[in-house]
Amino acid sequence: HIDAIVLTHAHLDHSGYIPLLMRRGFKGPVWTSVATRELCEILLPDSGHLQERDAEFANKHGFSKHTPALPLYTEAEGAAAISLFRNVKFAEKVDLGGGLTAEFHRAGHILGAAWVILRYEGRSILFSGDLGRKIDPVMLEPEPPMQADYLVVESTYGDRLHSAIDPLDALEEVINRTTRRGGVVVIPAFAVGRTQSLLYYISELKRAGRIDNVPVAIDSPMAIEATAVFCDNLQAHKLSEQQCRDVFGAVKYARQVEDSMELDRKDGPMILISASGMATGGRILHHLKAFVGDPKNTVLFTGFQAGGTRGDAMLRGAKELKIHGDYYEIHAEVERLDMLSAHADRNEIIEWLQQMPRAPRRTFVTHGEPQAADTMRQTIEEKLGWDAYVPEYRDEFELH
Repeated sequence: HIDAIVLTHAHLDHSGYIPLLMRRGFKGPVWTSVATRELCEILLPDSGHLQERDAEFANKHGFSKHTPALPLYTEAEGAAAISLFRNVKFAEKVDLGGGLTAEFHRAGHILGAAWVILRYEGRSILFSGDLGRKIDPVMLEPEPPMQADYLVVESTYGDRLHSAIDPLDALEEVINRTTRRGGVVVIPAFAVGRTQSLLYYISELKRAGRIDNVPVAIDSPMAIEATAVFCDNLQAHKLSEQQCRDVFGAVKYARQVEDSMELDRKDGPMILISASGMATGGRILHHLKAFVGDPKNTVLFTGFQAGGTRGDAMLRGAKELKIHGDYYEIHAEVERLDMLSAHADRNEIIEWLQQMPRAPRRTFVTHGEPQAADTMRQTIEEKLGWDAYVPEYRDEFELH
């Protein structure tokens, strides 16, 4: 039985199960920041819509293991789930009932992202959520952590360090190399956060004359709406109102399906940004089908690629891609820019943890592939001398 949900940020690996919980009887509340709620108003219905479309497509072409293929939840259920959300201001203490309180603080990962400290009868546990980076050009940096008895910390990049290469230099090189051979730079990107950061970088490169004034297209209804939310929450990031207009105004937005299909018929040079960021679904799949077979083009990954996703397979050197039951040979160049990540790396997480006044009694390392989580655990123990542990699925702990 779930009495309440404390939601750190809007990304679907955190928020995406809420509509299904609602279908199964959960009545709320979901406590979260204002910007996270606004983003979930976009993300959850869109997620349901895509699932309905994918299920319909799978049933029509018969490539699903399930008969019939069903969405986890529908677009309508995604929209209905927002009624459970309750807004929380940063640094505001919220009574969750039964003597349990929550306090949200800026995590810097994406718009509205928070780390949260829960307190109950003199004990406390801090959840890092997903941590951003001090050097992010758009998002404000994470606030330092408070003292807590117990800590749950993420480890997405717990086994690696981000490249020290300037992202502008790296992006300039890939764009120029591709556009000068008349190719299309296809960028699978998370609709919330990464798309807006990419537009900022591309705008800066154009402003400095470092890349040609090639057309830039955004093909993700979710990213288009999220960009509007971004400009409505100026206090939550580093860009001014004028910068928002400049960065996001010089882009072609593919709002209709017909606009999306037209992009696949275009020749380069062009920069095309579409979701999802790991190429697991969404309109990016149609663009990969259209462009992945031409060696003039480049598929550029700019974020974390979970094991088993198409993005992960391409970065590991896959020669073909299975999309909607068909196989497509990969002849396009495949590149990765690690330094654009919105997740803190191993050293950045350690630097954030070092700001805690005292060691927590125990640290639980979560939200990472097994190797990343275990490397993060070892690093915490070696560098900080803290008791750290990677919990297994269904592990239970009593916090005294």
